Amino acid sequence: MTDQMYRIALASRPEGAPTAENFSYEAAQIPTPGAGEVLVRVHYMSLDPYMRGRMDDAKSYAAPVPVGGTMEAGAVGEVIASQSPHFKPGDFAFGMFGWATHGCLPASHLRKLDPAQAPITTALGVLGMPGFTGWHGLTEYGKPKAGETLVVAAATGPVGSMVGQVARLAGLRTVGIAGGADKCELATGRFGFDACLDHRAYENARDLRTALKQECPDGIDIYFENVGGKVLEAVMPLMNPFGRIPICGMIAWYNAGGLGAGARDQGLTAPGLWRNILVNFLSVNGFIISNHFDRFPQFLQEVAPKVLGGEIAYLEDIAEGLENAPATFISMLGGGNVGKQIVKVI
Repeated sequence: MTDQMYRIALASRPEGAPTAENFSYEAAQIPTPGAGEVLVRVHYMSLDPYMRGRMDDAKSYAAPVPVGGTMEAGAVGEVIASQSPHFKPGDFAFGMFGWATHGCLPASHLRKLDPAQAPITTALGVLGMPGFTGWHGLTEYGKPKAGETLVVAAATGPVGSMVGQVARLAGLRTVGIAGGADKCELATGRFGFDACLDHRAYENARDLRTALKQECPDGIDIYFENVGGKVLEAVMPLMNPFGRIPICGMIAWYNAGGLGAGARDQGLTAPGLWRNILVNFLSVNGFIISNHFDRFPQFLQEVAPKVLGGEIAYLEDIAEGLENAPATFISMLGGGNVGKQIVKVI
C-alpha cells in the first residue's frame, strides 16, 4: 500500500459562485491511526449544498473550512487499519472524511455499514443525512395530515424526494418544483408527486405563483423550504392559515455571499414576509439536522424497510474521480445533478 493519499483543499474563498481556482488538488501523507482510531480508504463521497456555506468566512452554525484545509464531506469506504475493537480491516464505515481518498477518525465518530443490507452509497443520500433531513423536517415541523397539500422545491434531490414521498404515503397532495421538464417528469414518474412545476419556465415569482395556484386549488398547508429565492416569493401568498414551513436550506442565495446577502435584490422584503406569517398564523421552524441525530435510529427503523421494499425510491448521480469533485460541485449548485450527487473516489 502506498503511503500517499490525495485531497482537495480550499485554495481561496469564492466571491459569488465558486470557480475551479477556489480548489486545490494535493497529495498528502496517509495518516496512521492512533489509539481508538480507524483508517478508511474512501470509495464514495457526498456533495451537498451546505458545503458552499462552509467556503465563506461568515458567522453560521458551524465553523468555515479554513483556507488550505480539506473540504468537508461525508464519505463511505473500507477500513484498512484499525486501533479500535469496534472495527476491523474489511469493514465498511461512514464518516466525515472530507474530499479525500483516505480518512482517519476516532471509531466513535463512525457508523458501521453492512453492504449486504443496502448499497453503501445509500448512507450518503436516501438513508443518510439528506434523507434524514427530509424525514425529520417533515415529521417534526411539517406535521403532515391526510388531505393536506405540500409543496417542496428541488423535488428530485435527496431531500425533496424524501419529503414528497413521505408526504404522499401519509395521504397528502404533493406538488414539487424542479429545474427542467425532465426533472419534473422524474418527480411525477419515479417519485410519485401529484404534480411538478419547472421553475425555469417562469420569468418571475408572480408567474410561478399563478401556476402553483392552479396545482394547489385548496392552498398550501406545508411548504418545505430548501431553496428560498423565487420559489419562496411564489409560495408565501398561497399559504393556508396555520400552515407550517420547515426550513433546512436556501440554496438560491448561497452564492450571494454571507449566506443570503442580496435577498433584497430578489424582491423578498421583511415586511411582506412577516405580514404573511402574522396574518396566516404560520409556524416557521428553521433546523440544522446535525442537532437532531438522536432521532436517526428512528428514521432508519421507519424508512429503511420502505426503501429496501421499493415504497420509497431514490436516485443517485455518481461522478467519477476525486479530481472532478470541484467541477461536479459547481455544476450541482446550478442544478446540474439529477438525484443525489455523489463522487466515486476509487
